[in-house]
Amino acid sequence: MGKKMDQEARQRRKVIAAGVTGNVLEWYDFAVYGFFAPIIGRLFFPSDDPTVSLIASFGAFAAGFLMRPIGGIIFGFIGDKIGRKRALVLSVLLMAIPSGMIGILPDHATIGVSAAVLMVLMRMLQGMAVGGEYTSSIVYLAEHAPSKRRGFFTSWTLVGAVGGILLGSGVGALLSNLLSAEAVSDWGWRIAFLSGIAVGVVGLLIRRHLPEMPKTESNDSANPIIDAFRTEWRAVTQVIGINIFNAVGFYLMFVYAVTWLIKEVKVPRSDALDINSLSLAVLLVLVPVFGALSDKVGRKALLLFGSGGAVLLGYPLIVLMHHVDFMMIMVGQIGFAILLAAYLSAIPATLTEMFPSRVRVSALSVGYNIGLAIFGGTTPLVATWIIERSHDDLSIAWYLIFGAAISFLFIVRLPETAHKPLPQ
Repeated sequence: MGKKMDQEARQRRKVIAAGVTGNVLEWYDFAVYGFFAPIIGRLFFPSDDPTVSLIASFGAFAAGFLMRPIGGIIFGFIGDKIGRKRALVLSVLLMAIPSGMIGILPDHATIGVSAAVLMVLMRMLQGMAVGGEYTSSIVYLAEHAPSKRRGFFTSWTLVGAVGGILLGSGVGALLSNLLSAEAVSDWGWRIAFLSGIAVGVVGLLIRRHLPEMPKTESNDSANPIIDAFRTEWRAVTQVIGINIFNAVGFYLMFVYAVTWLIKEVKVPRSDALDINSLSLAVLLVLVPVFGALSDKVGRKALLLFGSGGAVLLGYPLIVLMHHVDFMMIMVGQIGFAILLAAYLSAIPATLTEMFPSRVRVSALSVGYNIGLAIFGGTTPLVATWIIERSHDDLSIAWYLIFGAAISFLFIVRLPETAHKPLPQ
């Protein structure tokens, strides 16, 4: 009996590791791009106006997100029809290749407008891979988790995501501290993208030896994507609504915030990256704690706490961050880390518990990626535009509050699914 329990424990650790590593690569690449967006803007989208370059750079960032629904359709079909494992292996491979390519792309000064085209193309390929990566890993972990620990198990996908962004932030901070600003702008930023290849190789090696799917995952549907739209469109709409705060809150606070602190608050780049890294570390620690708590008190309570808290505290926390004092900025961003940790940790289990097995990857991928494409990838672009138009550095708070309020209204009508078996 003891030997069997040890074997099951090892198997579960392997499953969690497989989900985490792919998400580390996925969010590392996206985070690094966000952190170095001003430099990429100058090199690949040059303009006499730095704000125009920054907006163009974030436009390429958004282009990757606009490909996510397409990736969700492709990998959703693979995951439901061929197998969860196959989708996970292919998605991590498709993430690693464009990351390495970005690290060696010639800039605008070398090949002209072709540099911008190639950058956007790489972002689109990454976006397609991301469209299948996160949702496939959520489903895989949920279907292999003990029924009473589904919230804890699936929250590790977010640990991988936050770990990837923390790694990206750490690499950015390290480069900013070790190299001069000129060296980072000239060639140092490329090291961050080339380093992503190593993460991809590790993820690929782990996922190649994943345990096979549970037998309950067999699917006789001719086209799970069509079935998902035909039979689960209401739930897909709910997924989009729930993820508005996920998208706006996360990308505003942990990707765009670095650029905002540097450009608008006039904080040194190294300080901005240090603050972001420390806040992400808090988020990383809290996520599995809140994930386990969702198995006890339910998903809905945590979702309402996170989104409702952002509606009430969004503006005061932004005001705290709009300050040159390191500790005040830190307190503000950690406040957001707590609210987002509660919210984000409950989302993976909530989403998997909304759909039957035959269309689970497809329906979840389409709904999740449409929401992230519309509200996630565009958040840095929208935030830059809002500040430019309003001439108010604090105006981004209202966009955050808007996203949190919309998601709160969707969650109020959501049934509690924490203590129920997965739909078959």
